[in-house]
Amino acid sequence: MGASLPGRYLGIDLGTSGCRGIIINGEGHLYASTTTALPRSSVQGPRVEQRPQDWWQGLVITLKQLGRQRPLNQITALAVNGTSGSVLLCNPQGEPLGPALMYNDRRAIHEAEDITRDAPQDCGAQGVSSGLAKALWLARHTDHTENFYVLNQADWIAGQLCGEWPMSDYNNSLKLGFDPVALCWPPWIETLGISNQCFPEVKAPGSFMGRVSHAAAKATGLTPGTAIMAGTTDSVAAFLATGAHACGHGVTALGTTLALKLLSDQPLFAPRYGIYSHRLGDQWLVGGASNSGGAALDQHFSIKEIESLTPDLRANKDTGLNYYPLPGTGERFPLSDPQLTPRMDPPAPDRTIFLQAMLEGIARIEAQGYALMHELGTPDLKGVYTTGGGSRNPVWMQIRQRLLDVPMLTPLSTEAAYGTARLAAGLVNTKQTTPSG
Repeated sequence: MGASLPGRYLGIDLGTSGCRGIIINGEGHLYASTTTALPRSSVQGPRVEQRPQDWWQGLVITLKQLGRQRPLNQITALAVNGTSGSVLLCNPQGEPLGPALMYNDRRAIHEAEDITRDAPQDCGAQGVSSGLAKALWLARHTDHTENFYVLNQADWIAGQLCGEWPMSDYNNSLKLGFDPVALCWPPWIETLGISNQCFPEVKAPGSFMGRVSHAAAKATGLTPGTAIMAGTTDSVAAFLATGAHACGHGVTALGTTLALKLLSDQPLFAPRYGIYSHRLGDQWLVGGASNSGGAALDQHFSIKEIESLTPDLRANKDTGLNYYPLPGTGERFPLSDPQLTPRMDPPAPDRTIFLQAMLEGIARIEAQGYALMHELGTPDLKGVYTTGGGSRNPVWMQIRQRLLDVPMLTPLSTEAAYGTARLAAGLVNTKQTTPSG
């Protein structure tokens, strides 16, 4: 953990539907917060796009709203997080050459095949949803007669604030093909027909990136010269928000899907299971995500019914039903089986037992996920922080503790913007003391 500093620190969280800003003091106490809605993505089949200009406008509104709560001239430093794998092209002046392809855009099928042919198997840029696949698609389908840069969502916003191009961070650049072990853009990228000169200079999250320009200050109300620190992705920011900091600390996101992240002293890359690692100083954030989770529950129960049945659940007595809840066919982690179907037999005798069996099933998948990570080389799980809507169900938390057999830890926050503010404040240890490679 870094030492606390005087001043105020701003975390900006750019999502698909909103821009959130949080200001904290040097000890991590909340000072101000607000959210601005963003226009919805334009969706057409596999195409999912947003206008980068809408992100900027959302940020401007967010900062002006924060300025009505607290004076922005007290902000010492800020950092930005964005959705992982949301990519755009811009010219050397930072002007977008078209819309951004969002994290869930899936049009770059041929580009993903090219990457599979040329990239190492453990590269974080594998798959149609990777930032690199989208960057290749844009490079091949955008009319650019001049030099261009490839940027992630957070990169472009940070560049708008400091007026310098192009820069990024280890975490956002992972899905663009950046090598987090060797800390470089690997030469194989150029075999795809795109120069490494198109990619940003990559910095450690939390390290100094630049200062707020006079133009950005005039638009936002920030003070010129305010320090801009390198940011991260939204999921890493949500991890940092919890306060997890020791090897063996896990964070489970109980949302639409079930996502696990674990702090490790060594990286782990297992593409077969969708496991990859983000660099955090001398530690690594190992992550994997199951298709199970809230989406599977939603097919059988409304939130209102879950709330009404929860008091009758018996957290300490297992139902004996070995369910594997999935919203459809296919699983990626901890089982890698595109043909796996939901296992929901035998039928439960009533709705209460049915709900408990589903909650137990998701908790077993969580336990299997952490066990798989350990089998492949991560440290033992020592404790789990929980984020997402499922964290509000106390009985589910008790079921999970029984099956995981580790302490359930209380997060400082579950807000990604809070984690990014902690990054700006130096409350997250991202210093690298060991050589790369």
